[in-house]
Amino acid sequence: MRRREFIAALGGAATVPVLWPLASRAQQQAPPVIGFLRSATLTDVAAFVAAFRQGLKEEGYVEGQNVAIEFRAADNHPDRLPALLAELIRIPVSVIVANEVAAIAAKAATATMPVVFASGFDPVEDGLVTSISRPGGNVTGVSFMSGGLGAKRLELLGQVAHKGSTIAVLVNPNTRETQVFQKDIEAAAQTSGQPVVVLEVANDSDIETAFNTIVQRGAGAVLVGPGAFLTSKRQLLIDLTAHYRLPALYTLRETAVAGGLMSYGADPADAYRQVGIYVGRILKGAKPADLPVMLPTKFELVLNLKAAKALDLTVPPTLLSLADEVIE
Repeated sequence: MRRREFIAALGGAATVPVLWPLASRAQQQAPPVIGFLRSATLTDVAAFVAAFRQGLKEEGYVEGQNVAIEFRAADNHPDRLPALLAELIRIPVSVIVANEVAAIAAKAATATMPVVFASGFDPVEDGLVTSISRPGGNVTGVSFMSGGLGAKRLELLGQVAHKGSTIAVLVNPNTRETQVFQKDIEAAAQTSGQPVVVLEVANDSDIETAFNTIVQRGAGAVLVGPGAFLTSKRQLLIDLTAHYRLPALYTLRETAVAGGLMSYGADPADAYRQVGIYVGRILKGAKPADLPVMLPTKFELVLNLKAAKALDLTVPPTLLSLADEVIE
């Protein structure tokens, strides 16, 4: 009897290892990893990152609990992107989140890993997707396109510039987004008769030189173009426009909040929240090809009256009445 009992007990015990290792592996399974990649810096996009995390949370993903995020930045050196992408692919990440320039590099680096972009440009013209409604392939995202707003931006800035004065337009020449923006502004200026001078800037030295040119030409206001590079130079631009006492309009709300005079455009922070939602859906099994590119539905004017006061600038009541948000 003892021998039978021993064998029966041994047989019963033998079933335990079959169950426990499976449970242990399930408990210890690593959370998915998201790669967050920018062609510029990460230092000036805290609002975008916070909005992205909010979007993830809305889909049930919280960093440090059931998802991890690996941040990488090329610091305005696009040639570094291939190496950064190779690093993320080796990890491997489950999804890559990228701005426009980084997304183009990501598409070239992988045809299978999902890529979700936040871009201020038309992703079809940029070659990221085949169409807005049916992206196809492994790429989708959110576009906060700023094209077609040139006339409105010049009109808004003209209300605080000296009448008839030239408006200086700062652009970074290295992206398709900039090309569309510049073409839009130049067409609007020609139609309205507003004198403009376009100045290309690709580094800090260019920006300093551009402001010397602006002063020499007697420009009465500055319109700062879109793109990750100029976003990363936000504080420098705010400081220089304050130093030279020049009213300026930016494309991003965050710049007005940080101390710039005003901004007009779609809200990229909300775009990053939508990116977070899309990434959450992809982690749950959705395919990028089946997620249509989201487009902006609202454009906002933000005015910073603190900046206006520092410039000794009186904001016209007509401009105040148009503002969606006033910072006092």
